[in-house]
Amino acid sequence: MAGAATTAGTKRSKFPPEVVIAAGCLIGVITFGPRSAIGQFQLPILGDFQLGSDVFSFAMALQYLFWGLGQPFAGALADRFGTGRVLSFGAVIYAAGLSLMAWASTPTAFTLTAGVLLGFGISACSFNLVIGAFGKLLPPHRRSMAFGLGTAAGSFGQFLFSPFAGGMIAAFGWMTTVFVFSAVILLCIPLALALATRDDGQAAPQPGDAPKQSFRQAISEAFQHRSYVLLVAGFFTCGFQLAFVTVHFQRYVVESGLPAHVGYWAFALVGVFNIIGSLSSGWLGDKIPKNYILSFIYFSRALVTLAFIMMPVTPFSAILFGILTGLLWLSTVPPTSGLIGVMFGTRHFSMLYGFAFLNHQLGGFMGLMLAGWLRESTGSYDIVWWLSIALGVASALINLPISEKPVARAAPAAA
Repeated sequence: MAGAATTAGTKRSKFPPEVVIAAGCLIGVITFGPRSAIGQFQLPILGDFQLGSDVFSFAMALQYLFWGLGQPFAGALADRFGTGRVLSFGAVIYAAGLSLMAWASTPTAFTLTAGVLLGFGISACSFNLVIGAFGKLLPPHRRSMAFGLGTAAGSFGQFLFSPFAGGMIAAFGWMTTVFVFSAVILLCIPLALALATRDDGQAAPQPGDAPKQSFRQAISEAFQHRSYVLLVAGFFTCGFQLAFVTVHFQRYVVESGLPAHVGYWAFALVGVFNIIGSLSSGWLGDKIPKNYILSFIYFSRALVTLAFIMMPVTPFSAILFGILTGLLWLSTVPPTSGLIGVMFGTRHFSMLYGFAFLNHQLGGFMGLMLAGWLRESTGSYDIVWWLSIALGVASALINLPISEKPVARAAPAAA
């Protein structure tokens, strides 16, 4: 049975699994890095363009929203026409959005480039499509760990690009930095060749797949499945928490009286320790129920945030927050994607994960909108921190009833 699964899983690609995983991880590093370092650009951009933090937050919120809105469509296109083509197209849009930011000196222009264009570009070349390609190209017994590796690679990109962005901005200015980042993004195009997937009509079915199921039938089946709905609902919190910390944590640190370098090194540590967290989450996903892993992560995030806001903001507390948050950062992705694969198979995997990710991004949109508005109106981020804690507890409870088993029609094929 294992050998058959391996054959079915690998004959979709002309590259061996090791090459597929390596290329996907490199794409994760390249695409996640610049986006995760966006907080480094906030104060320089606001100073040069004389924009308010509410404008920056609104653009970032739209970036999260359009990234989420574009994800199901990008996933559906990848399922139908191949991941490599969609990744290449997304890289071009992503690079264009970064470059055009340099001339976006008005609120409208900045919103359209940093918000809408970047959001759509990221949706078509982010690690979410890499996760989908792994689900299609790799044998079942290698997927969970590959999901963890792909997520960890994105975290390494965060670690790599956060201090790199800070140093580049200090030495050459933020405009030069975005041009350099744009050129780096285009390296995804040749790497995408290793993640090329065939369309549904040519691909060999895998365990749990429904060969004749249409996109509409797949969506209907998913949203009538209680466990999928709970999983998607809980993912909202992940987006809320990650977006807020990504964009506003470094400003929060500076406004608390610490040097800027403390913020970007603390945030870089989020990326370093998320490598450990993501790999551990992927490894554990093959050994214990994935919904229990998710509940633990969300509840732990709430405890870490509570401890951070109750302590004085010092270099030690900022660094400790970065380390602990990193362990819990994107470790939600392997169990979330793994549960979707178990429930529905891989044929419409990218699209169904895309809908889950859409709710993740809606959470990010709400987190950024509230953070920007409350910071301007109250002069503080306190309310957002407390909302993050409350949502973490809620998602910990939401994930507990999730059932880790295939839907009824997929059960015979997966047995």
